[in-house]
Amino acid sequence: MPKGTTVNDSQEVRGDVVTSYKNAPTRTITAGGVTFAYRELGPRSGVPVVFLTHLAAVLDNWDPRVVDGIAAKRHVVTFDNRGVGASSGSTPRTIEAMAKDAVTFIRALGLEYVDLHGFSMGGMIAQVIAQTDPDLVRKLILTGTGPAGGEGIKDVTRLSHLDTVRGLLTLQDPKQFLFFTRTANGRRAGKAFLARLKERTQGRDKAISLTSYGAQLKAIHRWGLERPHDLSVIHQPVLVANGESDRMVPTQNSVDLARRVPNGELVLYPDAGHGGIFQFHGQFVETALEFLER
Repeated sequence: MPKGTTVNDSQEVRGDVVTSYKNAPTRTITAGGVTFAYRELGPRSGVPVVFLTHLAAVLDNWDPRVVDGIAAKRHVVTFDNRGVGASSGSTPRTIEAMAKDAVTFIRALGLEYVDLHGFSMGGMIAQVIAQTDPDLVRKLILTGTGPAGGEGIKDVTRLSHLDTVRGLLTLQDPKQFLFFTRTANGRRAGKAFLARLKERTQGRDKAISLTSYGAQLKAIHRWGLERPHDLSVIHQPVLVANGESDRMVPTQNSVDLARRVPNGELVLYPDAGHGGIFQFHGQFVETALEFLER
């Protein structure tokens, strides 16, 4: 265990291996003036997979089917970036600063070589890490995300506010609108996903503050207005996945990403939106593990 970490008592283990995200202990490690909250599970052999999460998300917003599925074969680490959930500090207003914090956290754990899975905003952070610290990254999985300057990304703030109001008016979680289609399949998948997020009942994370949420929105807006990056410098294998009807980060961005990186491959899920990897979690986990173990 890294020096400076603290561990709570609740965990589901097989030998010394935590097997369930629902019961993975929340630990902390301090580096660069920030105390990062994180969880880890799965076998300790092989290259770890670090998960980078989405707008407004804390540790409890990862789909346990995706985390547990990947952790069946790989060492998985999830964490709260600076100023989010149980991590200390103030939330940066640029994706680049968030990437720097993520690298600080990864290196604090003593990890010298990782795979990255970035969902939505996390996928933006992962792209920056691959460019600034290429020797740290072996493979990238970029889901529900887009490149700097990508189509419609500057509209995430407007859509988020709109669907938050829709959620309040209909007494539903805004993610039902932001992440899933309004078809019967999409509505059903959204309800199932939101139910899975409530499976952890002990030691839940703190919700994101409004201040941090606002800072993240500013960072995504700036990302959407940036000049396109030269993605040809990302030489790692890249798996890009999304729903075919993502209205939050329009699906064309996923197509663009996979085309612009030298070693990209694309998976699109039918009748699915921004949360396509959660709607099709079984297929996604199978594809992701095959990609990581190739």
